[in-house]
Amino acid sequence: MNFDHRSLLSGQTKGPVAASARLSLRAASLFYGVAARVRRFQYDTQRKPIHHADVPVISVGNLTTGGTGKTPVVCDICARLRRLGLRVSIISRGYGAGESGMNDEALELAERLPDVPHVQHPDRVEAARIAVDELEAEVLVMDDGFQHRRLFRDLDIVVVDATCPFGFGYMLPRGYLREPISSLRRAGAVILTRTDQVDSAVRDRIRTQIQKYVGSRPLIETTHRPANIVLDRGRTEPIESLEGRRVALVSAIGNPDAFEQTIRDCGGTVVAHQRLADHDPYERETRDELLAWVEELKRSNAPELLLCTHKDAVKLETDQIAGVPLGYLRIDLAYHDGEDELQRLVSSITTARD
Repeated sequence: MNFDHRSLLSGQTKGPVAASARLSLRAASLFYGVAARVRRFQYDTQRKPIHHADVPVISVGNLTTGGTGKTPVVCDICARLRRLGLRVSIISRGYGAGESGMNDEALELAERLPDVPHVQHPDRVEAARIAVDELEAEVLVMDDGFQHRRLFRDLDIVVVDATCPFGFGYMLPRGYLREPISSLRRAGAVILTRTDQVDSAVRDRIRTQIQKYVGSRPLIETTHRPANIVLDRGRTEPIESLEGRRVALVSAIGNPDAFEQTIRDCGGTVVAHQRLADHDPYERETRDELLAWVEELKRSNAPELLLCTHKDAVKLETDQIAGVPLGYLRIDLAYHDGEDELQRLVSSITTARD
């Protein structure tokens, strides 16, 4: 059940079979790159129309596919806008929505931002109309909007994960890039996440490469700060309680390595990690396999605690598996550089139309 294609794309998996697979993926990425280039050209030259909402729009997006730590950034931007006294709505496509009509990210955002409505619709322009006309939103935050250019945005914030900033250097499916790094020229600001998980030399190289395209526009450094462990019925334990504990992990996220490293940094001893495909819906078969996996761990390498991410927890909806307690790590965003610049930028965007 373990799913880890990152080792294949990064080149860590060796051998002729892996090399052949990467070559095939590389060929496919050329076709993807051509299609993406044509689409960008159509918007850049206004051959495709761009629709304007009646209120300011702030997009929070990625250069690569999932796992950049975008959700804490969306939460932080929304919280800043609420503190300015504005009615905020989140709009998103709703990729992978379940029977509830909401995907895992929307369920997590609903728990973290109960006073911020979230409109999910395949058509972002229609989502914006609903949020403005029916919910009376005064500002929109478009989740995962960097590549979705039909809706005009007043500010494009691009989130880059320092642990895998440029998708192994290739477009999908050979790498994780949705579009070339040069597309950062469209960004109004870049937020670099998980900067504590790389050394200063790597961080400086990433900054240099990004600044080639964004120039003097804000490049903001952040870390993902573990706030606490959330267990049954909302009961919490301090992060320090992980010190020396045997922990098994379950995740269906874009960057499971970063999640595991965070647990280790908090002092937990990771005895096993069940890695599922990003956005896995945790259907019956998967749940049965998880139960069997934990039962096997109990016989040979018993964990004291199971941990997942908030995004996983809202789908699992349980506080134990095979009698082992299950909790999730609550993550907040911590700024190390550029927070004042971001605040000024957000404030100026929301007043520019007054």
